[in-house]
Amino acid sequence: MTILYFARLREQIGASEEKLSPPPSVRTVGELMAWLAAQSEAHAHALGPGAMLKVAVNQTYAGPDAAIREDDEVAIFPPVTGG
Repeated sequence: MTILYFARLREQIGASEEKLSPPPSVRTVGELMAWLAAQSEAHAHALGPGAMLKVAVNQTYAGPDAAIREDDEVAIFPPVTGG
């Protein structure tokens, strides 16, 4: 699975992209976010509970219940504001 981080997440985690293999029990976006947050202190700070984030799976916005597969591309980014 390819995880892409954008904006402040890239700086907080220290990478713009990671290739990861979550355990088989991680089958939804919500489960992935919880698993990622447990990977390191930086991940927990950037992705943990209360983080206001958007997620896209294979370039389509996805909610916490959206299914994921091991060959997916998952992009995580903060909400965008305009002005």
